Amino acid sequence: MTRRLLIVEDDPGLQSQMRWCFSDDLEISVASDRESALAVLRREEPNVVTLDLGLPPDPGGASEGFGLLEEILRLAPLTKVIVVTGREDKENAVKAIGMGASDFYQKPLDADILTFVVDRAFRLYELDIKGIVAASPQMLQVCRTLEKIAPTDVTTLINGETGTGKELLARALHDLSPRASKPFAAINCAAIPETLLESELFGYEKGAFTGATQNKKGKIESANGGTLFLDEIGDMPFALQAKLLRFLQERMIDRVGAIEPISVDVRVICATHRNLNHLIESGEFREDLYYRISEITLDVPALRDRDGDALVLAVSLLKSIGKELDRPHLSFAEDAINAVNNYPWPGNVREMINKVKRAIIMAEGKRVTAEDLSLQPSSTQDEKCLNLRQIRETAERRALNQALQVSGFNMAKAARLLGITRPTIYSLTDKYNIETSEASPES
Repeated sequence: MTRRLLIVEDDPGLQSQMRWCFSDDLEISVASDRESALAVLRREEPNVVTLDLGLPPDPGGASEGFGLLEEILRLAPLTKVIVVTGREDKENAVKAIGMGASDFYQKPLDADILTFVVDRAFRLYELDIKGIVAASPQMLQVCRTLEKIAPTDVTTLINGETGTGKELLARALHDLSPRASKPFAAINCAAIPETLLESELFGYEKGAFTGATQNKKGKIESANGGTLFLDEIGDMPFALQAKLLRFLQERMIDRVGAIEPISVDVRVICATHRNLNHLIESGEFREDLYYRISEITLDVPALRDRDGDALVLAVSLLKSIGKELDRPHLSFAEDAINAVNNYPWPGNVREMINKVKRAIIMAEGKRVTAEDLSLQPSSTQDEKCLNLRQIRETAERRALNQALQVSGFNMAKAARLLGITRPTIYSLTDKYNIETSEASPES
Protein backbone atom coordinates (compact mmCIF):
# COMPACT_ATOMS: atom_id res chain seq x y z
CA MET A 1 0.00 0.00 0.00
CA THR A 2 1.25 3.48 -0.92
CA ARG A 3 1.35 5.63 2.21
CA ARG A 4 0.01 9.14 1.56
CA LEU A 5 0.27 11.92 4.16
CA LEU A 6 -1.33 15.37 4.05
CA ILE A 7 0.17 18.07 6.28
CA VAL A 8 -2.25 20.94 6.95
CA GLU A 9 -0.18 23.79 8.41
CA ASP A 10 -0.19 27.52 7.59
CA ASP A 11 3.35 28.23 8.86
CA PRO A 12 5.85 27.65 5.97
CA GLY A 13 8.71 27.02 8.42
CA LEU A 14 6.78 24.30 10.25
CA GLN A 15 5.69 22.82 6.93
CA SER A 16 9.35 22.32 5.96
CA GLN A 17 10.32 20.95 9.39
CA MET A 18 7.48 18.45 9.34
CA ARG A 19 8.34 17.31 5.82
CA TRP A 20 11.92 16.56 6.90
CA CYS A 21 10.70 14.33 9.74
CA PHE A 22 9.51 11.62 7.38
CA SER A 23 11.23 9.06 5.18
CA ASP A 24 11.16 9.01 1.38
CA ASP A 25 8.65 6.14 1.26
CA LEU A 26 5.81 8.56 2.11
CA GLU A 27 3.95 10.56 -0.53
CA ILE A 28 3.59 13.94 1.23
CA SER A 29 1.24 16.78 0.28
CA VAL A 30 0.97 20.14 2.04
CA ALA A 31 -1.95 22.55 2.42
CA SER A 32 -2.17 25.83 4.31
CA ASP A 33 -5.94 26.42 4.53
CA ARG A 34 -9.27 24.63 4.44
CA GLU A 35 -9.93 25.05 0.71
CA SER A 36 -6.55 23.75 -0.46
CA ALA A 37 -6.68 20.89 2.08
CA LEU A 38 -10.04 19.70 0.76
CA ALA A 39 -8.74 19.90 -2.82
CA VAL A 40 -5.77 17.66 -1.90
CA LEU A 41 -8.08 15.32 0.05
CA ARG A 42 -10.25 14.76 -3.02
CA ARG A 43 -7.33 14.52 -5.46
CA GLU A 44 -4.76 12.47 -3.49
CA GLU A 45 -6.98 10.56 -1.00
CA PRO A 46 -4.38 10.63 1.82
CA ASN A 47 -4.46 7.85 4.42
CA VAL A 48 -3.32 10.17 7.22
CA VAL A 49 -3.74 13.93 7.80
CA THR A 50 -1.92 16.09 10.36
CA LEU A 51 -4.21 19.05 11.04
CA ASP A 52 -3.19 22.26 12.81
CA LEU A 53 -6.39 23.67 14.28
CA GLY A 54 -5.19 27.29 13.99
CA LEU A 55 -5.83 27.95 10.30
CA PRO A 56 -6.67 31.21 8.48
CA PRO A 57 -8.90 33.14 8.72
CA ASP A 58 -8.85 32.13 12.43
CA PRO A 59 -5.14 31.40 13.07
CA GLY A 60 -5.44 32.31 16.74
CA GLY A 61 -8.47 30.10 17.35
CA ALA A 62 -9.70 26.65 16.35
CA SER A 63 -12.99 27.21 14.52
CA GLU A 64 -11.52 26.77 11.05
CA GLY A 65 -9.60 23.66 12.10
CA PHE A 66 -12.67 22.05 13.65
CA GLY A 67 -14.69 22.87 10.54
CA LEU A 68 -12.08 21.18 8.35
CA LEU A 69 -11.92 18.16 10.68
CA GLU A 70 -15.67 17.71 10.34
CA GLU A 71 -15.48 17.86 6.52
CA ILE A 72 -12.56 15.40 6.33
CA LEU A 73 -14.41 12.87 8.49
CA ARG A 74 -17.53 13.27 6.33
CA LEU A 75 -15.74 12.97 2.98
CA ALA A 76 -13.16 10.32 3.94
CA PRO A 77 -14.30 8.49 7.11
CA LEU A 78 -11.41 5.96 6.99
CA THR A 79 -8.74 8.70 6.87
CA LYS A 80 -6.86 9.06 10.16
CA VAL A 81 -6.64 12.67 11.35
CA ILE A 82 -3.98 13.74 13.86
CA VAL A 83 -4.89 17.09 15.36
CA VAL A 84 -1.95 19.38 16.20
CA THR A 85 -2.53 21.57 19.27
CA GLY A 86 -0.62 23.87 21.61
CA ARG A 87 1.05 22.42 24.69
CA GLU A 88 -1.66 23.71 27.05
CA ASP A 89 -4.60 23.15 24.70
CA LYS A 90 -5.98 19.97 26.25
CA GLU A 91 -9.64 20.99 25.87
CA ASN A 92 -9.45 21.22 22.07
CA ALA A 93 -7.55 17.92 21.87
CA VAL A 94 -10.29 16.14 23.84
CA LYS A 95 -12.99 17.77 21.70
CA ALA A 96 -11.22 16.70 18.49
CA ILE A 97 -10.97 13.07 19.64
CA GLY A 98 -14.67 13.16 20.52
CA MET A 99 -15.45 14.41 17.01
CA GLY A 100 -13.54 11.51 15.45
CA ALA A 101 -9.85 12.47 15.21
CA SER A 102 -7.71 9.39 15.73
CA ASP A 103 -4.95 11.10 17.76
CA PHE A 104 -3.44 14.45 18.71
CA TYR A 105 0.08 15.87 18.78
CA GLN A 106 1.18 18.81 20.93
CA LYS A 107 3.67 21.43 19.82
CA PRO A 108 6.57 22.18 19.94
CA LEU A 109 7.79 19.87 17.18
CA ASP A 110 9.66 16.72 18.25
CA ALA A 111 10.67 14.66 15.21
CA ASP A 112 10.83 11.28 17.00
CA ILE A 113 7.42 11.55 18.64
CA LEU A 114 5.74 13.05 15.55
CA THR A 115 7.12 10.22 13.42
CA PHE A 116 5.84 7.68 15.95
CA VAL A 117 2.34 9.22 16.06
CA VAL A 118 2.07 9.39 12.26
CA ASP A 119 3.40 5.84 11.80
CA ARG A 120 0.85 4.58 14.34
CA ALA A 121 -1.91 6.36 12.39
CA PHE A 122 -0.85 4.55 9.20
CA ARG A 123 -0.97 1.25 11.06
CA LEU A 124 -4.45 2.08 12.34
CA TYR A 125 -5.56 2.89 8.80
CA GLU A 126 -4.25 -0.47 7.56
CA LEU A 127 -5.92 -2.30 10.45
CA ASP A 128 -9.24 -0.57 9.78
CA ILE A 129 -9.22 -2.07 6.31
CA LYS A 130 -9.35 -5.49 8.00
CA GLY A 131 -12.03 -4.37 10.47
CA ILE A 132 -9.68 -4.16 13.48
CA VAL A 133 -9.77 -0.92 15.47
CA ALA A 134 -6.85 -0.48 17.86
CA ALA A 135 -4.45 2.16 19.11
CA SER A 136 -3.11 0.75 22.39
CA PRO A 137 0.40 -0.73 22.70
CA GLN A 138 -1.22 -3.96 23.90
CA MET A 139 -3.37 -4.44 20.78
CA LEU A 140 -0.76 -3.12 18.36
CA GLN A 141 1.57 -5.86 19.66
CA VAL A 142 -1.16 -8.44 18.95
CA CYS A 143 -1.59 -6.99 15.46
CA ARG A 144 2.16 -7.07 14.75
CA THR A 145 2.22 -10.76 15.67
CA LEU A 146 -0.87 -11.34 13.53
CA GLU A 147 0.79 -9.72 10.51
CA LYS A 148 3.87 -11.94 10.93
CA ILE A 149 2.03 -15.25 11.23
CA ALA A 150 -0.76 -14.60 8.70
CA PRO A 151 1.30 -15.66 5.64
CA THR A 152 2.13 -19.01 7.27
CA ASP A 153 -0.01 -22.13 7.80
CA VAL A 154 0.84 -22.36 11.50
CA THR A 155 -2.06 -23.54 13.70
CA THR A 156 -3.05 -20.64 15.93
CA LEU A 157 -4.88 -20.40 19.26
CA ILE A 158 -6.56 -17.09 20.15
CA ASN A 159 -7.17 -16.59 23.88
CA GLY A 160 -9.43 -13.86 25.22
CA GLU A 161 -12.53 -12.97 27.18
CA THR A 162 -15.96 -13.18 25.59
CA GLY A 163 -16.61 -10.17 23.37
CA THR A 164 -12.97 -9.21 22.68
CA GLY A 165 -13.20 -9.84 18.93
CA LYS A 166 -11.48 -13.22 18.57
CA GLU A 167 -13.37 -14.15 15.39
CA LEU A 168 -12.48 -10.78 13.85
CA LEU A 169 -8.78 -11.56 14.41
CA ALA A 170 -9.25 -15.04 12.94
CA ARG A 171 -10.81 -13.50 9.82
CA ALA A 172 -7.93 -11.03 9.59
CA LEU A 173 -5.45 -13.93 9.71
CA HIS A 174 -7.34 -15.51 6.81
CA ASP A 175 -7.65 -12.26 4.82
CA LEU A 176 -3.92 -11.55 5.12
CA SER A 177 -2.91 -15.08 4.11
CA PRO A 178 -2.34 -16.73 0.70
CA ARG A 179 -5.63 -18.56 1.38
CA ALA A 180 -7.68 -15.32 1.32
CA SER A 181 -9.51 -16.22 -1.91
CA LYS A 182 -10.55 -19.62 -0.51
CA PRO A 183 -13.34 -20.40 2.01
CA PHE A 184 -13.37 -19.27 5.64
CA ALA A 185 -15.53 -21.73 7.61
CA ALA A 186 -16.40 -21.06 11.25
CA ILE A 187 -18.10 -23.25 13.82
CA ASN A 188 -18.84 -22.56 17.49
CA CYS A 189 -18.12 -25.71 19.46
CA ALA A 190 -20.23 -24.48 22.40
CA ALA A 191 -23.33 -23.64 20.35
CA ILE A 192 -24.00 -27.06 18.79
CA PRO A 193 -25.33 -30.06 20.77
CA GLU A 194 -22.74 -32.77 21.36
CA THR A 195 -24.78 -35.31 19.37
CA LEU A 196 -24.66 -33.09 16.25
CA LEU A 197 -21.19 -31.59 16.51
CA GLU A 198 -19.36 -34.56 14.97
CA SER A 199 -21.49 -34.59 11.81
CA GLU A 200 -21.31 -30.78 11.58
CA LEU A 201 -17.51 -30.91 11.68
CA PHE A 202 -16.77 -34.04 9.69
CA GLY A 203 -19.91 -34.48 7.55
CA TYR A 204 -21.76 -37.73 6.95
CA GLU A 205 -22.57 -40.32 4.29
CA LYS A 206 -26.04 -41.11 3.02
CA GLY A 207 -27.65 -43.69 5.31
CA ALA A 208 -25.22 -43.10 8.20
CA PHE A 209 -28.19 -42.46 10.52
CA THR A 210 -31.92 -41.83 10.35
CA GLY A 211 -32.56 -38.71 8.29
CA ALA A 212 -29.23 -38.86 6.40
CA THR A 213 -30.82 -38.99 2.96
CA GLN A 214 -27.75 -37.69 1.09
CA ASN A 215 -24.03 -37.13 1.53
CA LYS A 216 -23.12 -33.93 3.36
CA LYS A 217 -19.78 -32.14 3.70
CA GLY A 218 -18.81 -31.01 7.18
CA LYS A 219 -17.24 -27.67 8.10
CA ILE A 220 -13.71 -29.07 7.81
CA GLU A 221 -14.25 -30.34 4.28
CA SER A 222 -16.12 -27.18 3.20
CA ALA A 223 -13.05 -25.13 4.21
CA ASN A 224 -10.76 -27.11 1.88
CA GLY A 225 -8.03 -24.82 0.53
CA GLY A 226 -8.96 -22.11 3.04
CA THR A 227 -9.24 -21.62 6.79
CA LEU A 228 -11.20 -23.48 9.48
CA PHE A 229 -12.07 -21.46 12.60
CA LEU A 230 -13.03 -23.50 15.68
CA ASP A 231 -14.51 -21.04 18.15
CA GLU A 232 -14.79 -21.99 21.85
CA ILE A 233 -12.56 -25.03 21.35
CA GLY A 234 -12.47 -25.41 25.15
CA ASP A 235 -16.10 -26.59 25.02
CA MET A 236 -15.47 -29.40 22.54
CA PRO A 237 -16.67 -32.74 24.00
CA PHE A 238 -13.78 -34.88 25.24
CA ALA A 239 -14.76 -37.87 23.06
CA LEU A 240 -14.59 -35.75 19.90
CA GLN A 241 -11.18 -34.28 20.77
CA ALA A 242 -9.42 -37.52 19.75
CA LYS A 243 -10.96 -37.40 16.27
CA LEU A 244 -9.96 -33.74 15.86
CA LEU A 245 -6.42 -34.57 16.98
CA ARG A 246 -6.18 -37.31 14.35
CA PHE A 247 -7.32 -34.86 11.66
CA LEU A 248 -4.72 -32.29 12.76
CA GLN A 249 -1.97 -34.91 12.65
CA GLU A 250 -2.90 -36.57 9.35
CA ARG A 251 -5.04 -33.92 7.56
CA MET A 252 -7.52 -36.69 6.76
CA ILE A 253 -11.15 -36.88 7.85
CA ASP A 254 -13.69 -39.69 8.14
CA ARG A 255 -17.25 -38.65 7.43
CA VAL A 256 -19.77 -40.27 9.79
CA GLY A 257 -20.64 -43.61 8.18
CA ALA A 258 -17.83 -43.43 5.60
CA ILE A 259 -15.38 -46.20 4.73
CA GLU A 260 -12.64 -44.22 2.98
CA PRO A 261 -10.88 -41.20 4.55
CA ILE A 262 -10.81 -37.87 2.70
CA SER A 263 -7.73 -35.65 2.42
CA VAL A 264 -8.36 -32.00 3.39
CA ASP A 265 -6.00 -29.00 3.10
CA VAL A 266 -6.97 -26.32 5.63
CA ARG A 267 -5.33 -23.89 7.99
CA VAL A 268 -6.78 -24.25 11.49
CA ILE A 269 -7.40 -21.36 13.90
CA CYS A 270 -8.96 -21.98 17.31
CA ALA A 271 -10.27 -19.62 19.97
CA THR A 272 -11.43 -19.88 23.56
CA HIS A 273 -12.35 -17.73 26.56
CA ARG A 274 -11.56 -20.61 28.92
CA ASN A 275 -8.23 -21.49 30.56
CA LEU A 276 -7.19 -24.65 28.70
CA ASN A 277 -4.41 -25.43 31.20
CA HIS A 278 -7.03 -25.64 33.96
CA LEU A 279 -9.20 -27.86 31.74
CA ILE A 280 -6.20 -30.14 31.13
CA GLU A 281 -5.60 -30.41 34.89
CA SER A 282 -9.26 -31.30 35.48
CA GLY A 283 -9.19 -33.92 32.71
CA GLU A 284 -11.63 -32.07 30.43
CA PHE A 285 -9.17 -31.24 27.63
CA ARG A 286 -6.48 -33.37 26.02
CA GLU A 287 -2.96 -32.12 26.59
CA ASP A 288 -1.74 -33.51 23.26
CA LEU A 289 -4.54 -31.64 21.44
CA TYR A 290 -3.62 -28.43 23.26
CA TYR A 291 -0.03 -28.59 22.00
CA ARG A 292 -1.26 -29.33 18.48
CA ILE A 293 -3.62 -26.31 18.31
CA SER A 294 -1.30 -23.82 20.04
CA GLU A 295 1.75 -23.76 17.77
CA ILE A 296 1.31 -19.97 18.07
CA THR A 297 -0.94 -18.24 20.61
CA LEU A 298 -2.48 -14.78 20.43
CA ASP A 299 -3.55 -13.42 23.82
CA VAL A 300 -6.19 -10.74 23.25
CA PRO A 301 -6.41 -8.27 26.15
CA ALA A 302 -9.75 -7.25 27.60
CA LEU A 303 -10.93 -3.79 26.54
CA ARG A 304 -10.31 -2.43 30.07
CA ASP A 305 -6.61 -3.40 29.69
CA ARG A 306 -6.12 -1.67 26.32
CA ASP A 307 -4.78 1.82 27.08
CA GLY A 308 -6.79 4.39 25.13
CA ASP A 309 -8.63 1.88 22.90
CA ALA A 310 -12.07 2.37 24.45
CA LEU A 311 -12.53 5.88 23.05
CA VAL A 312 -10.91 5.08 19.68
CA LEU A 313 -13.22 2.09 19.30
CA ALA A 314 -16.30 4.00 20.47
CA VAL A 315 -15.68 6.77 17.90
CA SER A 316 -15.22 4.18 15.14
CA LEU A 317 -18.46 2.42 16.12
CA LEU A 318 -20.30 5.75 16.28
CA LYS A 319 -19.30 6.38 12.66
CA SER A 320 -20.03 2.91 11.28
CA ILE A 321 -23.27 2.20 13.17
CA GLY A 322 -24.38 5.82 12.75
CA LYS A 323 -24.07 5.41 8.99
CA GLU A 324 -26.10 2.18 9.10
CA LEU A 325 -28.85 3.91 11.14
CA ASP A 326 -28.81 6.99 8.89
CA ARG A 327 -27.27 9.25 11.57
CA PRO A 328 -23.72 9.63 10.19
CA HIS A 329 -22.77 13.02 11.68
CA LEU A 330 -22.97 12.32 15.42
CA SER A 331 -20.08 13.01 17.80
CA PHE A 332 -19.46 12.48 21.52
CA ALA A 333 -20.06 15.17 24.13
CA GLU A 334 -17.36 15.62 26.79
CA ASP A 335 -19.33 13.75 29.47
CA ALA A 336 -19.67 10.80 27.08
CA ILE A 337 -15.91 10.82 26.41
CA ASN A 338 -15.19 10.73 30.15
CA ALA A 339 -17.77 7.98 30.69
CA VAL A 340 -16.32 5.81 27.89
CA ASN A 341 -12.80 6.22 29.28
CA ASN A 342 -13.76 5.46 32.89
CA TYR A 343 -16.22 2.59 32.42
CA PRO A 344 -14.60 -0.89 32.89
CA TRP A 345 -16.44 -2.54 29.93
CA PRO A 346 -17.00 -5.99 31.49
CA GLY A 347 -18.70 -7.14 28.26
CA ASN A 348 -15.79 -5.85 26.13
CA VAL A 349 -16.35 -4.82 22.50
CA ARG A 350 -19.69 -6.63 22.27
CA GLU A 351 -21.06 -4.55 25.15
CA MET A 352 -19.74 -1.36 23.57
CA ILE A 353 -21.49 -2.12 20.27
CA ASN A 354 -24.81 -2.41 22.15
CA LYS A 355 -24.22 0.80 24.14
CA VAL A 356 -23.26 2.83 21.06
CA LYS A 357 -26.22 1.53 19.05
CA ARG A 358 -28.55 2.52 21.89
CA ALA A 359 -26.95 5.96 22.10
CA ILE A 360 -27.37 6.61 18.36
CA ILE A 361 -31.07 5.79 18.66
CA MET A 362 -31.57 7.83 21.85
CA ALA A 363 -29.49 10.93 20.99
CA GLU A 364 -31.69 13.99 20.44
CA GLY A 365 -29.06 16.33 18.99
CA LYS A 366 -25.77 15.92 17.13
CA ARG A 367 -23.84 15.18 20.33
CA VAL A 368 -24.11 11.80 22.09
CA THR A 369 -24.16 12.17 25.88
CA ALA A 370 -23.24 9.79 28.71
CA GLU A 371 -26.96 9.43 29.41
CA ASP A 372 -27.57 8.34 25.79
CA LEU A 373 -24.91 5.67 26.30
CA SER A 374 -26.56 4.64 29.58
CA LEU A 375 -23.19 5.14 31.28
CA GLN A 376 -23.13 6.88 34.62
CA PRO A 377 -19.74 6.62 36.39
CA SER A 378 -20.12 5.01 39.80
CA SER A 379 -18.58 6.41 42.98
CA THR A 380 -15.99 3.63 42.77
CA GLN A 381 -14.96 4.80 39.30
CA ASP A 382 -14.86 8.42 40.51
CA GLU A 383 -12.57 7.39 43.39
CA LYS A 384 -10.37 5.50 40.93
CA CYS A 385 -10.08 8.62 38.75
CA LEU A 386 -9.03 10.67 41.81
CA ASN A 387 -6.41 8.20 43.07
CA LEU A 388 -3.13 10.02 42.42
CA ARG A 389 -0.96 6.92 42.75
CA GLN A 390 -3.05 5.06 40.18
CA ILE A 391 -3.08 8.05 37.83
CA ARG A 392 0.72 8.37 38.10
CA GLU A 393 1.29 4.64 37.50
CA THR A 394 -1.02 4.62 34.47
CA ALA A 395 0.79 7.64 33.00
CA GLU A 396 4.23 6.09 33.67
CA ARG A 397 3.25 2.79 32.07
CA ARG A 398 1.85 4.54 29.00
CA ALA A 399 4.92 6.79 28.62
CA LEU A 400 7.28 3.81 28.96
CA ASN A 401 5.44 1.82 26.28
CA GLN A 402 5.41 4.80 23.92
CA ALA A 403 9.10 5.62 24.45
CA LEU A 404 10.11 1.99 23.83
CA GLN A 405 8.17 1.89 20.57
CA VAL A 406 9.49 5.27 19.40
CA SER A 407 13.08 4.20 20.13
CA GLY A 408 12.72 0.76 18.56
CA PHE A 409 13.27 -0.76 22.02
CA ASN A 410 16.67 0.94 22.37
CA MET A 411 16.82 1.43 26.16
CA ALA A 412 19.39 4.26 26.07
CA LYS A 413 17.35 6.22 23.52
CA ALA A 414 14.09 5.53 25.37
CA ALA A 415 15.65 6.84 28.60
CA ARG A 416 16.75 10.04 26.82
CA LEU A 417 13.24 10.56 25.41
CA LEU A 418 11.81 10.22 28.92
CA GLY A 419 14.49 12.38 30.52
CA ILE A 420 15.57 9.67 32.97
CA THR A 421 18.66 7.51 33.51
CA ARG A 422 19.12 3.99 32.17
CA PRO A 423 18.99 2.42 35.68
CA THR A 424 15.69 4.23 36.27
CA ILE A 425 14.11 2.96 33.04
CA TYR A 426 15.20 -0.61 33.85
CA SER A 427 13.72 -0.23 37.33
CA LEU A 428 10.41 1.06 35.91
CA THR A 429 10.11 -1.62 33.23
CA ASP A 430 10.71 -4.26 35.92
CA LYS A 431 8.11 -2.59 38.17
CA TYR A 432 5.41 -2.68 35.49
CA ASN A 433 6.53 -6.00 33.93
CA ILE A 434 7.02 -4.35 30.53
CA GLU A 435 8.85 -6.25 27.80
CA THR A 436 12.10 -4.44 26.87
CA SER A 437 12.48 -6.08 23.46
CA GLU A 438 10.01 -6.40 20.60
CA ALA A 439 8.30 -9.75 20.96
CA SER A 440 8.51 -12.24 18.10
CA PRO A 441 5.64 -14.56 17.23
CA GLU A 442 7.55 -17.54 18.54
CA SER A 443 7.88 -16.07 22.01
